[in-house]
Amino acid sequence: MAGRVSMSLLNSLARGNVIFRNKKCVRKSVVLISRCHAGSLSSSSAAQPDLSSHLAGKTYSDLYELSVKDPETFWGSIAKERLAWTKPFDQVTDCDLSSGKINWFLGGQLNVSVNCLDVHVAKDPDRVALIWEKDEPGTEERITYRELLEMTCRLANTLKSYGVQRGERVAIYMPVSPMAVAAMMACARIGAVHNVVFAGFSSEALAGRIQDAQCKFVITCNQGVRGGRIFDLKSTVDKAVKSCPSIQHVFVAKRTNNSVPMGKLDISLDEVMAGQSSVCAPEPMDSEEMLFMLYTSGSTGKPKGIVHTQAGYLLYASLTHQYVFDYTPGDVFGCVADIGWITGHSYVVYGPLCNGATSVLFESTPVYPHPGRYWETVQRLRINQFYGAPTAIRLLLKHEENWVKKYDRSSLKTLASVGEPINQEAWEWFYNVVGDGRCPLVDTWCSTDGMIYTISEPGAEIRPAMAMRPFFGIQPALLGEKGQIITGNDVSGALCISKPWPGMARTIFGDHQRFVDAYFKPYQGQYFSGDGAYRTEDGYYQITGRMDDVINISGHRLGTAEIEDALDNHPDVPESAVIGIPHEIKGEVPFAFVVLKESASENQRAVVEELRHLVATKIAKYAVPDHFLVVKRLPKTRSGKIMRRILRKVAMQDTSNLGDVSTLDDPSVVSEIIEAHKQYRTKLAASDIT
Repeated sequence: MAGRVSMSLLNSLARGNVIFRNKKCVRKSVVLISRCHAGSLSSSSAAQPDLSSHLAGKTYSDLYELSVKDPETFWGSIAKERLAWTKPFDQVTDCDLSSGKINWFLGGQLNVSVNCLDVHVAKDPDRVALIWEKDEPGTEERITYRELLEMTCRLANTLKSYGVQRGERVAIYMPVSPMAVAAMMACARIGAVHNVVFAGFSSEALAGRIQDAQCKFVITCNQGVRGGRIFDLKSTVDKAVKSCPSIQHVFVAKRTNNSVPMGKLDISLDEVMAGQSSVCAPEPMDSEEMLFMLYTSGSTGKPKGIVHTQAGYLLYASLTHQYVFDYTPGDVFGCVADIGWITGHSYVVYGPLCNGATSVLFESTPVYPHPGRYWETVQRLRINQFYGAPTAIRLLLKHEENWVKKYDRSSLKTLASVGEPINQEAWEWFYNVVGDGRCPLVDTWCSTDGMIYTISEPGAEIRPAMAMRPFFGIQPALLGEKGQIITGNDVSGALCISKPWPGMARTIFGDHQRFVDAYFKPYQGQYFSGDGAYRTEDGYYQITGRMDDVINISGHRLGTAEIEDALDNHPDVPESAVIGIPHEIKGEVPFAFVVLKESASENQRAVVEELRHLVATKIAKYAVPDHFLVVKRLPKTRSGKIMRRILRKVAMQDTSNLGDVSTLDDPSVVSEIIEAHKQYRTKLAASDIT
């Protein structure tokens, strides 16, 4: 296949210079997706960077309208010029949302690793592809595109030599590292399907994902390093594969110099790779063949293996990476997500590499060895775009601003948040303290099954804590409980998408009916995101939280995220989590778990009263939580996700079976919260007696 991708094609790929013309910004606490310049200009006349020669010179409004009215012309012209094809596609799209049938760029063939590596090596082999920001500050490593391609090919040849075939699933259980990226690329190169499992999951969780995906191979490391601690990975894999008879080989890379027991299934990856060729012919893949699968939580408790395919996913990852973050050639892109999540897949690996960017691999934590770690890294690596989670931002705003301001952040051009709706206080702190009020701050709305959905319209204002307007090809709709489309503005409803787009998931592995039931059945003819949203009077979108995180209080449906946002507006509350518990009269009532700043810890009663008033004022009296439990910290996974099911069990006094807590960053937090709840119940009982 290598000979079929001509050098002239590689050199003519339309992904080069990105020039933003006639862009202006609105002053105040509003920002743009792109770099701001002085003055003001209506977005309707602001030209966009050229998506393709066919679309050159069009405005955002024109491009968006074309993307939803004539997707074949829009996406077809971009795909032809932006990706390197070994065989051109002959049909742009064939989709039917009612049955969950999604197909893009039919008849076409390409190889994702060629688009992410070979095309850049052909033009600029010594460009830095990855900066591995290891756990210890100042020990970063830089990997060029040439080096990453050679590493990928050696790993790909290793996999092939041990029998990995096209279409077979390979589990990757590794920390954030160049070897993990090479493992993903190696699978893509030979047509294998990677199944990255977050390296903080337990052996039981790993085994379940291996079994469901029917993986035959695992790639892992001997150990991981994070936050100054070493944790075993190989031993976790050993426990997992005992219940996975499908596994034929376990490839073990070295992250530390410590030795680990090696069994009959185990292969020393570094040693075998050293003897392999640095050249591996890429496999031409049909556009709709599986690229990877990634597990996400299911409402039934069984994780869902979300499937993404080749061309549509890569094109959408590339395009959103460029547009949403205002990436320009030469930028250092810093997404601090773990590769075990869709954000890491799309905006640490595939999107940046497809665009020839320099992508940062962040191995550590926001507070190791101190709360200024992110910003020290920004200064040292000269990061231009910083993409992180609201949870981390809320954690950091608890600390003195000097931890931010002591470091030079002048390289930053764009800030962005991902993972959950960002509350007002965190948004303001991120924008004003980290970005000095000069960097655009983008609140992205995305999911495992669809990637980023929203963009901020160039030339228009961005409002704090809002996901704003849809990205190209995304046609949002708000639907009511009876399935009716809600028209007009200043309205709320279930957030759906009416048109298919190239980056959406194709199925749930092994269970397409579950895919249809989860995403297309709730609202016929629509893709249901699972989220609720509010459309403002101006037509902007604010994500109000998961629809399954909705409390029904005396007939009033209220998203827990809305209550949390009100609580987090209090200056002494850096973080909170709200869950619903049954009530014999109201049906459900909110239960709030609140973290206070140290300065307010001795004045808890007064703060709680202020919080009651705050919720009543911002939302309504019925929304005021019946219970406030002040805790030192919340139970979070290593990726920063709050495990609300644990909080719900604590609130319901059902702590005998908390389920798997091994994915928590620090499982000891559970016993702290249980003890705090016991003391709370004791005080509550005493007050009832008196």
